[in-house]
Amino acid sequence: MILTYKIRHGRDFSVELVKARQVAQFAIEHRTLSSKDVREFGLKSVISNQILRKYSRNQNARKAKSVKLTIPAQGIRFNHEKRTISMPSLKFEVNYLFRNDFEKINQIELDGNFAYISVNISENAMIEPETYPGVDRNTTGHIAVVGNPVTGKILKLGKQAEHVRKKYKNMRKNLQKKGKYKKVKKSKKRESRIEKDVNNKVSKRIVQEAKQNGMGIKLEYLKGIRQAKSGRNFRYSLNSWSFYQLEQMIEYKARLLGIPVVYVDPYHTSKECSRCGQIGNRSGKGFKCQCGHVDHADANASFNIGLHPVFEEGIGRLHVDRDPCKGNTDIPKEATL
Repeated sequence: MILTYKIRHGRDFSVELVKARQVAQFAIEHRTLSSKDVREFGLKSVISNQILRKYSRNQNARKAKSVKLTIPAQGIRFNHEKRTISMPSLKFEVNYLFRNDFEKINQIELDGNFAYISVNISENAMIEPETYPGVDRNTTGHIAVVGNPVTGKILKLGKQAEHVRKKYKNMRKNLQKKGKYKKVKKSKKRESRIEKDVNNKVSKRIVQEAKQNGMGIKLEYLKGIRQAKSGRNFRYSLNSWSFYQLEQMIEYKARLLGIPVVYVDPYHTSKECSRCGQIGNRSGKGFKCQCGHVDHADANASFNIGLHPVFEEGIGRLHVDRDPCKGNTDIPKEATL
C-alpha cells in the first residue's frame, strides 16, 4: 500500500521553486521531455525531469502556478536506524517520526513549507472474520453508528460533527452579509481541517474495534446518494460532510491491518426492523415496528447493515444505482486504495 506523509521541512526553497515554475512553464509551451532543454534554468536534472514529465504530458495545462520540487526514488536516501531521509540533489536531510516499517520511498514533493513523502507499506494478510458489524453513516447526530447484530453492542461516534457544521454555516452566513469573503474562505478551510480530524479519529476507532474483536466491517454503498430527491435542509447537511473521506480512511486503515471492508445495498436499511425484517416507522431518531421492537433509528440501521448480504458484482443491481445513477454496478467488494 502507498501512503503519503506530510511533514514540515523548515528550509527555504524559494529559489529552487522559482526555477521549478520556470521549467514547468517551458514544458507547457514546448512539450519537451529533455532536461538538456531546461539546463539554463539551473535546476538539477533529477528534479527537472520529473517536472517535465508531469507538465509536458498534461494537454490541459496552460500556465504553471504552484509547482512542487519532485524528487524520484533514485534521488532519495534513507536510514531506518537514524530515522533520516536525505536528498543529495538539494543537499538536504530531514528527520521523520512517522512509522518506520516502510519498504521504500517512491518520491518526495516539496513546497514552501512541507515535504510530502510517498512510501510503500507492506500489508497484513486479510483475516476471515465470522462477523461483520454494520456502520451507519449519518448527516445528523453521530456521524457513525457501529452495530454488531451478534452481540447487540452499539458504538456511537462523531457527535461533534453536527455542531461544527451548524457553527460554520452560521458563521459564513454572517460574514457573507458583511461582505467579508476572504474570511468566508478561511472559515471553509478551517471547517475542512476539523472535518478531516474528526473523520480520522472516527475511522481509527472503528478499525480498532474490528481488530480487537476479529471482525470485518460492513458499509453502505452510498455512491449516487447526493442525486436522490430530498429536502433542502437534508441536502445541505448531506453535502457538507465528507462521507467519502470517512469511507476512504476506514478502508486504508483496515487494509493495513488485514481487515476486510465490504459493501451492502443501502435500500431500506433505515426502514426495516432489525428483529423481524418488516418495514417499521422511523420518526427522527426513533424507530418502532409492528412487532413491538423499539430502538434508536441509527442503531437499528447499523444492525440491518450488519445483517444485509454483501452485494456481489454480476448478481444484481443496487437500488441506489438503479434509481438516481441509472445502473452503475461498479461495486468494490473489499477495501481498495
